[in-house]
Amino acid sequence: MEFRHLGRSGLMVSEISYGNWITHGSQVEEDAAKECVRAALDEGITTFDTADVYAGTKAEEVLGRALKGVRRESLEIFTKVYWPTGPGPNDRGLSRKHITESIHGSLRRLQTDYVDLYQAHRFDHETPLEETLKTFDDLVRQGKVLYVGVSEWNAEQIAQALKIADEMGFDRLVSNQPQYSMLWRVIEAEVVPLCKNEGVSQIVWSPIAQGVLTGKYLPGQPPPAGSRATDPSGGAFISRMLGDDVLTRVQNLRPIADELGLTMAQLAVAWVLQNPNVASAIIGATRPEQVRDNVKASGVKLDAEVLTRIDDVLGPVVERDPAKTVSPPKRP
Repeated sequence: MEFRHLGRSGLMVSEISYGNWITHGSQVEEDAAKECVRAALDEGITTFDTADVYAGTKAEEVLGRALKGVRRESLEIFTKVYWPTGPGPNDRGLSRKHITESIHGSLRRLQTDYVDLYQAHRFDHETPLEETLKTFDDLVRQGKVLYVGVSEWNAEQIAQALKIADEMGFDRLVSNQPQYSMLWRVIEAEVVPLCKNEGVSQIVWSPIAQGVLTGKYLPGQPPPAGSRATDPSGGAFISRMLGDDVLTRVQNLRPIADELGLTMAQLAVAWVLQNPNVASAIIGATRPEQVRDNVKASGVKLDAEVLTRIDDVLGPVVERDPAKTVSPPKRP
């Protein structure tokens, strides 16, 4: 496993991290989840990403139990706040009240005294940004959070946060967590250039496009039984990528992967890691062997010719519109 700095900070993270969105506490049983976490640790992954909202807070609980007994200083544990975790109007968003209550809940569920990175899961249009950033900064001063980041913020929102932090002497953001893959490149036009200049890294989710880039979904055929596309909690996120035009082009990536001696999943994960602004690619798994397969992408170098061939194969099915990075106009 290779490691990269998170933003301009001194924190090192494994360039492949393990995430438990729509798996732990929902899609897979806890014993299987623990086996996946153990496989991740065995393969050198030290960075684990979750969120309070995943599986209705159950995902944090499962991860906390799975990591129990592991030397805390050897891990980087990330979580997030924004989405609803209860029925009340203050059980959501990025107000001082919700952030403060949420971090205490996350620490309890994760069985830890602090998280290495606390992330604003979306931009909250109903809370002054100064309030959010001051609360994050207070948590840093209290030792409950070591670094702060965001997820799925656009370039304007990230720039605004960095400006306020500089003016008010708050800890700056070190990371953004966007969706990023060969098929979804909406961060490349605006977010990446800004973040590269400001010392903010990307921690990218869905590098294999919810499994589409593994090549297991075939044009003209129904999704395989038990796959992400057939799961009620995950199917909605993958449906837009299951058109025959996309799936046909994905199948045309297979010769490239074969020539490089990589699986399709390894090629997809390696591709996002070629972007120097990416500190880590988050992988998820329902089986330990998926973890062991994906981690082999660490350290793989793809030359310019390979990257050009990938672009030529995927062509018009790649989504590049930066306007696709959107937070809800009102709290959900």
